[in-house]
Amino acid sequence: MTAYIIIASIVSLLIGGGAGFALFRYVIKQKYNQSIKEAEAEAENIKKNKLLEVKEKFLNKKAELEKEVASRNQKLQQAENKLKQREISLNQRHEDLQRKKAENDNLKENLEAQIAQVEKKKEELSHIHEQEREKLEALSGLSAEEAKERLVESLKDEAKTQAQQYINEIVDDAKMTANKEAKRIVIQSIQRVATETAIENSVTVFHIDSDEIKGRVIGREGRNIRALEAATGVEIVVDDTPEAIVISAFDPVRREICRLALHQLVADGRIHPARIEEVVAKVRKQVEEEIIETGKRTTIDLGIHGMHPELIRIIGKMKYRSSYGQNLLQHARETANLCAVMASELGLNPKKARRAGLLHDIGKVPDEEPEIPHALYGAKIAEKFKEKADICNAIGAHHDEMEMNTLLAPIVQVCDAISGARPGARREIVEAYIKRLNDLEQLAMSYPGVTKTYAIQAGRELRVIVGADKISDKETESLSAEIAKKIQDEMTYPGQVKITVIRETRAVSFAK
Repeated sequence: MTAYIIIASIVSLLIGGGAGFALFRYVIKQKYNQSIKEAEAEAENIKKNKLLEVKEKFLNKKAELEKEVASRNQKLQQAENKLKQREISLNQRHEDLQRKKAENDNLKENLEAQIAQVEKKKEELSHIHEQEREKLEALSGLSAEEAKERLVESLKDEAKTQAQQYINEIVDDAKMTANKEAKRIVIQSIQRVATETAIENSVTVFHIDSDEIKGRVIGREGRNIRALEAATGVEIVVDDTPEAIVISAFDPVRREICRLALHQLVADGRIHPARIEEVVAKVRKQVEEEIIETGKRTTIDLGIHGMHPELIRIIGKMKYRSSYGQNLLQHARETANLCAVMASELGLNPKKARRAGLLHDIGKVPDEEPEIPHALYGAKIAEKFKEKADICNAIGAHHDEMEMNTLLAPIVQVCDAISGARPGARREIVEAYIKRLNDLEQLAMSYPGVTKTYAIQAGRELRVIVGADKISDKETESLSAEIAKKIQDEMTYPGQVKITVIRETRAVSFAK
């Protein structure tokens, strides 16, 4: 527009006068009209676009409202349908209740009618019974009471006769089986006596100066006594017994270790879990040294030389074992001396006989539980450590589990019986008891992650100590269940066995 005005101005200047101005006005008017038309056209377009936009928005809003209305109508319809279903269900329940009520009324009427009928039949039966009784009394010429008395007397006579016959049969049978019954009673009595001995040999009493020490031994929340039981594998009983603590375990070595450890802890006064483990480890080493020293002293006292160090250690272990209520080392020494005396009387070598007598029960103190009888296992151990063939044969044959090849074998057998003088019936029970406890411990040790196992409370509880770095807390539960299942499947035992899995995490640091 501005460019046209400038051109018109230039033309008017060039032409000059009114004609130039008129031309200028004409041009301006044309351009103005053209601009008005363009503006009107543009405004019309803008108006149409705005109308279209408004119409589109209106349609969108209308569609949204219709959709929302449809959704609400659908929900209302669903709610109405649910109400109708509930109304139908309630009507049906009401009809069922009415029907059941009617049925119950009918049943009640029928039951009352049946009860009345039963009462009527009962009266008729009583009447018939009375008539029959009167007929029987008329036929027999006796009243009911008299007939009852005669029947009782007859039954008494018959019962007396049968009882007398039964008594005679029992007496005859007792005479035939009296000898067998007497043996059974004797064997049972022996077993009871042997049971008391076994109980005495499975506990050790640790005497203390005052009952105040019991609290220190137990520790806060029982941590000291638990640590001592876990370290030694025994059961410690702290009860109302004055100035005494009872140590219970089937293994005498464990009891001795616990007794000595308790003695040192009480004397020292420092009783806590770390100190307990330190003292137990030290005492265990001392007991091992004492075992070897005992074996050496025994061989020197009996004049036996050239024996393998491992056999000497096994002899020392006998000090902490019992054989049918008798200390095993004392039994072995006594058997050795008896063998030497008997061999001298028979003109045989007393030194060999003494050696065989001392070693005859080494199979009872193995480091690993064998699958064969102790006599055969002892012969196998003696052969392993280069003992002579006649001594190995005497060890293996002293319970007739191996053929006797030399005169030493019957001498050892006889002297073993003389020294032991034990009832044979008790042998299998004691051995089976010890074997069952060892089997319990070995069974638990077969699982990975288990570091120690201890059978306590006469085999009624098995404590399993696992490594904290090998088994998690969650895995201890499954391990306990697996051991319990395996014991149920593979072992025979009285009552029940409690399996306790112990996992302990420790953090140790040193201040320097």
